[in-house]
Amino acid sequence: MTSTRIRTKVSTRTRIRTKVSPGRIAAWTVLVLALLATLFPFYWMVRTALTPAADLYSDSTGLVPEHPTMINFLRVLGLTSQEEAVAAGGSGAQVDFLRYLLNSVVYSGLIASLQTLFCAMAGYAFARLRFPGRDAVFGVLIAALMVPPIFTLLPNFVLVKNLGWLNTFAGMVAPAVLMTPFAVFFLRQFFLSIPREVEEAAVLDGVGAWGIFWRVVLPMSRGPLITIGLTTTVWAWKDYLWPLLTGRDEETRVLTVALGIFQQQSPNTRPDWTGIMAGSALSVLPVLILLILLGRRLVESLNFTGIK
Repeated sequence: MTSTRIRTKVSTRTRIRTKVSPGRIAAWTVLVLALLATLFPFYWMVRTALTPAADLYSDSTGLVPEHPTMINFLRVLGLTSQEEAVAAGGSGAQVDFLRYLLNSVVYSGLIASLQTLFCAMAGYAFARLRFPGRDAVFGVLIAALMVPPIFTLLPNFVLVKNLGWLNTFAGMVAPAVLMTPFAVFFLRQFFLSIPREVEEAAVLDGVGAWGIFWRVVLPMSRGPLITIGLTTTVWAWKDYLWPLLTGRDEETRVLTVALGIFQQQSPNTRPDWTGIMAGSALSVLPVLILLILLGRRLVESLNFTGIK
């Protein structure tokens, strides 16, 4: 009898815990609607890319194209002849996709790696080192968050031009490689949460400040560093205006600029929407794969920072 009562109580508590409340249903409904609203533009971009140019206006209401085709992706990648591209509804323009993809990888990779490193060094200095005016300097750095990036665009362009760095990767990445206020603040808050006893133990072992940063602090900060690197990579990957001003040559042209030029080459009276959507969908894939691989690290790091 006793065991039966215990089982009954446990099953009752389980049913109470698993009971779905109206608030939970409403929360999940809002989340699903927000997810659909976020993903639908990307789905429609892929749907348009799979639609033949001849069916673009006649088949514009269905969720699935009536005659799906990969010709738009093939001609954007340059895997078709000019005659085939024109016959498929394009203007004959092509994108050297692999070359511009490599330029985007170099551009975003340099910015993400160097900016993450320098922001980590600055954040650790503000968190652990003591020097005159530290708090004042940190306050000025945080105040820079209120300065719109467009205000620094013209001075940076003039500086890069005077240095002779136009149409070079050095000029394209120079204004962004040092540090950003948000990344410094984010990493400083994490470094403050690291117990000082760990660093004091390293000092007793004869490790200096530089060794503590490289051999102790950075390995313990893998999650936040991946978070900053990932967000910086996404920002640099989708950047358009600055690469357009400083890297228009083919040697330094990134994918976003190349797709803009591809769009300009299509007639104004009949834009090549299917080709543009195919190129845009292909340009999103590398970042999407990166987010899938490292998204869990990003969520874990944000949760940890929020708890602290």
